[in-house]
Amino acid sequence: MALISEQDRKHLQEAFDRQLQAEVTLVLFTYAEDSPAFAECQFCADMEQLLTEVAGLSAKIDLIVYDFEKDVEIRERYGVRRAPALVILGDKDYGIRYYGIPSGYEAQSLIEDIIDVSARDSGLSAETQEWLQQLDSPVHLQVFVTPTCPYCPAAVRLAHRLALASDYIEADMVEALEFPELARKYGVYGVPRVVINEDYYFEGALPEKQYVAEIRKALLGLTPAR
Repeated sequence: MALISEQDRKHLQEAFDRQLQAEVTLVLFTYAEDSPAFAECQFCADMEQLLTEVAGLSAKIDLIVYDFEKDVEIRERYGVRRAPALVILGDKDYGIRYYGIPSGYEAQSLIEDIIDVSARDSGLSAETQEWLQQLDSPVHLQVFVTPTCPYCPAAVRLAHRLALASDYIEADMVEALEFPELARKYGVYGVPRVVINEDYYFEGALPEKQYVAEIRKALLGLTPAR
C-alpha cells in the first residue's frame, strides 16, 4: 500500500517539475531485514518506502540505501549516529539530517528541504547570511519533534536552512517518539525543543532573528532561560 496518496503524488510531481533545479540525493541508513535491530525499528520499513516513493516523483531525485550495521565506513563518513537516518545531499553534504521518519507534519519539511537543496538556496535573510559568513566554530542543532506537532516543521526547516547556508552547522531533526532515550537525555517534555551543542536549548518555533539570537547565546556560553 502506497504511503503517498494519488492526489498528493500528482501535486508533488507537479511541484517538483516546477521547482527542482539541480539533482538531489537522498542517503538512507537503515537496518537490513535479517537484522535483529530491524524488528525493533518500528519505522525503518516505512521510511524506506516513503523515500522510495518520493524519489520516484522526479528524475532529479536519487535514493541510495545503506546498511547501518554493515556500511560502517560510509556511516562514519557522514557522521550518522543512529538509524533510521536520512542525509540530503546536493553537490556536497550540507549537514542536513533526519533521525526518524519525516511523517505527519514533518513530511512537508522533507519536501521543502529537497526543493531548497536542489536550488542550493537557503532563503535566509541578508542579515542572517552575513552573520553566518562570520561563523567560525561548529554548531550542532538537534530539533526534537513529533509527527502531530504543527509548530515543529518551522523549527526543523529553519535549522536545515541554516545548515544549507553554512559549513559550520549540522542540523538534525530527531523524532522524539522513535528515540525516547535521546528525548530523556535532553529533557524533552514539549516540542519543538532545539538543543544547541549539547548544553543549550530553547523551545518553540521562533522567528529567524530570534532563532539566530539563541544560537549566538549558546556560542557565548550563556545559560538558557528556564
